[in-house]
Formats: sequence, C-alpha cells, structure tokens
Amino acid sequence: MIKKEEVKHIAKLARLGLSENEEEKMTKDLSLILDYFDKLKEVDVSNVDLASQNTVIKNIKRKDNSSGPSLERSEELLKGTPNKKGRYVKVRAVFK
Repeated sequence: MIKKEEVKHIAKLARLGLSENEEEKMTKDLSLILDYFDKLKEVDVSNVDLASQNTVIKNIKRKDNSSGPSLERSEELLKGTPNKKGRYVKVRAVFK
C-alpha cells in the first residue's frame, strides 16, 4: 500500500497540483497498480526464454532521398499563405 505522503512527493516531482480528492484517488489507484505488480511477481517464468519474441521487427521507414525536386522559397509559394511577414510565413506564437 502506498502512503499519501509518497503520492504527494511523486506529485511534487511531476509538478502536479493535486487536490485532496485527487490525492486520495491516486493513493488508491497507485496501490492497486502496485498490488498487481506483486501478483505478476508470483508468475513462474523459469521456462521462458528471455529473448523470445513472437513478432518480427522490421524497418518500415523509407530511405532518405534528396535527389528529387525541392521547393524554393518564392512569392509563388507564399501566395497561398494567409499570413506572412516579408518572405516568411507568420504563425501563432508557441511559447509565451
């Protein structure tokens, strides 16, 4: 069983502001999760090969190819842009 003080500490490390009700709920939820891990520890895996895997992993990425045509920054490209500043596309700020 996880203690409420531990939940508060974890929330502080994760910079989460939890209300009293949320702390109670997290205490119960995390306790259930940890109890489940204890049940998993009871499973006999002595006959399981550590490197066994039942799926084949393959690389599905395409090769990087830069030999094709590229777009140059031009008035033609910026013509369809709703908001621009000079020769750049103007977008809403991401950081405040």
